[in-house]
Amino acid sequence: MNLPPFNEGELAAQQRWNTRTIWDDARRRRLLWDHIPGEFHARLENAPFFFLATSSPDGRCDCSFKGGGPGLLRILDGRRFVFADFDGNGAFMSLGNILSNPHVGCLFIDFADGSRLRVNGKATIHDAGELLALFPGSTRVVMVDIEQVVPNCPNHVPRLVPLP
Repeated sequence: MNLPPFNEGELAAQQRWNTRTIWDDARRRRLLWDHIPGEFHARLENAPFFFLATSSPDGRCDCSFKGGGPGLLRILDGRRFVFADFDGNGAFMSLGNILSNPHVGCLFIDFADGSRLRVNGKATIHDAGELLALFPGSTRVVMVDIEQVVPNCPNHVPRLVPLP
């Protein structure tokens, strides 16, 4: 699916704060992607965590931490990835939202170098089949079909070093 690069609200904000003219075709090609480039695959598969944003059909948002260490996520190809869903408190806030509104946002941050990658798409939940086999011991996995990928600059990201 080829989505427009910006929604009406984003365009209105760009107009209001005078940034609309900087988003020419060259800048959009450089900073708005429809897939995860190959050079990012290993980085994401080795990420120990990421943040998942979901929303209910009426627009109530939820953002959750998805951890589990390297191997939490597998890139299927440049336009799809899957991650394990681990049992938590049983509220199923993220998964419940996905069942009623598949749109998700994923934020990957490497606090060692400040790099960030935002990945937006549509998610589906799988509790049987070959995708589940990618994560032995998991009872569910979530697959994300990518619609937009946005790299972000490392400005304002604190540099943190994991404890030994």
